[in-house]
Amino acid sequence: MSFQTRKIECPGFLFQAGVEEFRTGWFVESVISASVIVLVVRTRRPFTRSRPSRGLLVATLAVVGLTLLLPYTSLRGPLGFVPLPPLFLAALLCIVVGYVVAAEVAKKVFYRHVLY
Repeated sequence: MSFQTRKIECPGFLFQAGVEEFRTGWFVESVISASVIVLVVRTRRPFTRSRPSRGLLVATLAVVGLTLLLPYTSLRGPLGFVPLPPLFLAALLCIVVGYVVAAEVAKKVFYRHVLY
């Protein structure tokens, strides 16, 4: 790994990402995963079986949408972002889904051992 490239490895994927792609991908994944995890930890039930309030759902979808759009706007230059290729976005989706699944499993284990 050189200072100008970062390898991003996922099962079935191998990317050579430049500094700007790495920075953009890191930002997009971090914001989206943090936003979605709020939907997971807000309830004891599986997040797919518990409806969030309209405000929370709208806010989460707005944050995710704006985060995905940001690298394609005029703000990308000052932030040092670049548009991400579709395959890169698919890999980020896999990472976020994996994080959500892991959080659901951890929540289930936690509530199994905690009496409320």
